[in-house]
Amino acid sequence: MSKANILVVDDDRIILDSLCEFLRLEGYTATAAGTITQAMTELQRQAFSLVVTDVNMPDGDGFELLARIRKNHPQTVTIVITGYGTIESAVEAIKMGAYDYLTKPIIDDDLRLGVERALRQQSLIRENASLRGQLRDKYSLENIISHDYKMSRIFDLVEAVADSKTTILMTGPSGTGKSMLARAVHFRSWRRDEPFVEVSCGALPETLLESELFGHVKGAFTGAVRDKEGKFLAADKGTIFLDEIASASPAMQVKLLRVLQDRQFEAVGSNRTITVDTRVILASNSDLAEEVRAGRFREDLYYRVNVVTIGIPALADRVSDVPLLSEHFLKHFCAAHGRHKTGVAPEAMTYLQRYPWPGNVRELENVMERAVLLSKGPQIGIEDLPPVVITHQAAPRPHGYAGTTLKDALAEPERNILRAALEENNWNRQDTAKALNINRTTLYKKMKRHGLEAEALRLGF
Repeated sequence: MSKANILVVDDDRIILDSLCEFLRLEGYTATAAGTITQAMTELQRQAFSLVVTDVNMPDGDGFELLARIRKNHPQTVTIVITGYGTIESAVEAIKMGAYDYLTKPIIDDDLRLGVERALRQQSLIRENASLRGQLRDKYSLENIISHDYKMSRIFDLVEAVADSKTTILMTGPSGTGKSMLARAVHFRSWRRDEPFVEVSCGALPETLLESELFGHVKGAFTGAVRDKEGKFLAADKGTIFLDEIASASPAMQVKLLRVLQDRQFEAVGSNRTITVDTRVILASNSDLAEEVRAGRFREDLYYRVNVVTIGIPALADRVSDVPLLSEHFLKHFCAAHGRHKTGVAPEAMTYLQRYPWPGNVRELENVMERAVLLSKGPQIGIEDLPPVVITHQAAPRPHGYAGTTLKDALAEPERNILRAALEENNWNRQDTAKALNINRTTLYKKMKRHGLEAEALRLGF
């Protein structure tokens, strides 16, 4: 905290010089201002960590300065000093954003302690702002990687509804990134600086879910030893994301319907109605329309949540995104685990694009982390992929067309023939080339392309 830049504001020149000299001796950089006008000029000229200001000034008062600092310099902390201290003025100063309130004559130890505590608070404010900035960058819409036209339409929809108050329903298989997209909606909206709260409804039994969402009062049930704030109240002015909403019980669905309609609820065991201004985003892995037909989901709640629906496609339905996502995860995990990989080998990428990814993007992320940790070569090769990815055979389409290029479609049969011939000839390249009626150079190139050269080395051939 030494070398912190502090602005001291007081119309009494003796007190002003004394305070500045004391702060400089303590290791701080102190700037003097004898008027509110001069203080505002200094604030515009340079950044200050702390402002120590008198209340009574010839061209205004310290409260006016506090208001301007809070509006235009939110990362600057203030301490108010006055020769006429009252409880009322102290309360007013705190309401106006002052961190501390000192009365004259100022004792050195009180000022020293007040400055140290205020600068710690300023450090926390700066760190909090930095973390919020990192969160905005991490969960921005630009960080959702896709070149698929289906995802482009979703991005356009998010842009259109992010700043509204409307409820959003996200559908799609597990692992497609519904939570990340919900955060992108939040950080794209005017609520970005307010809380984002996520609740997995399927992970909690009904009794705990009600308390988790709406809170409870002391004595509401066995184990309720103190009042607890619910997630809806915690997300006030911000966004709440309710995942796996189809798992909510009929009784819970009734309560959710009221919250969505009126933004009102009561904590468990309380009669006091709480009103919140919370943006609600819901997600479901199952088809809610089918759940309504089966009688497991309330029809009125379905129509209430089905205002704006964002259907996120499975990764298998946007195969063109697999290379993009693979490279992204590769760079991320190389940085996280201190590894260096130049990329994914073409033959390995063929397997990644052919695999149906039942776990969607989450499964691909796990596969790439495993590959980064286990790979011994400069690239991610076939041998670095899990057996389930390698052994999977893509289901043929009508007339034998696999929905891919001819080169990719012929890659697997060619690899199987090469491997069988190599095994038949005890991995002797010359004998294998002769048996296949190709020259050795062609065989070497094909072995390398299909990852068989690395396999031969592992087997000791």
